[in-house]
Amino acid sequence: MATEKKSYDERIAELQEKQKQLKAIEKKLKSQKAQEERKKRTKHLIEMGGAIYSVLGDNYKEGDVERLIAFLKKQDERGRFFTKAMRETTNQPN
Repeated sequence: MATEKKSYDERIAELQEKQKQLKAIEKKLKSQKAQEERKKRTKHLIEMGGAIYSVLGDNYKEGDVERLIAFLKKQDERGRFFTKAMRETTNQPN
């Protein structure tokens, strides 16, 4: 039984088909990765919002978020209290 050799055109067509399949797999994996990252980010946003709300509670007023953001952005000027507190709670070295 002799094996029949494929023509160059047939071999090229097969490679092109494999390339399409690999592109589809790559696209699917990138989509899954992006979805996983979105879920992780959403979870972090919910956790941070919950933490902020647990401190502000019913005393929350319009503009509190903006003031908190400004405080965190200027923490370097104020002695890095937030960063120091985070290190203390997670036992991270300076």
